[in-house]
Amino acid sequence: MLSNSHYHVLSDGEAEWASLEALIREDFARCHPGETLEDLRRRAAFSKEDKGLLRDWMAVAAGRVARHQATSASANRRVAAES
Repeated sequence: MLSNSHYHVLSDGEAEWASLEALIREDFARCHPGETLEDLRRRAAFSKEDKGLLRDWMAVAAGRVARHQATSASANRRVAAES
């Protein structure tokens, strides 16, 4: 069974992963000085702890996308209602 953090991170490919990583790159660097997401991705290939950490960070990114999309949809509905 998938955990809650899996819910948001069922990626369609490398392009989507790259865009998600761009959303969290600065926050990750702030929380893990001296490390990069690329380092984490490399370690995640053989470490279940790092795999879980990467999955959790990607879930944060996917959550940000979902919130942005919900906000945009809400704004679009508001503009349409005012027209």
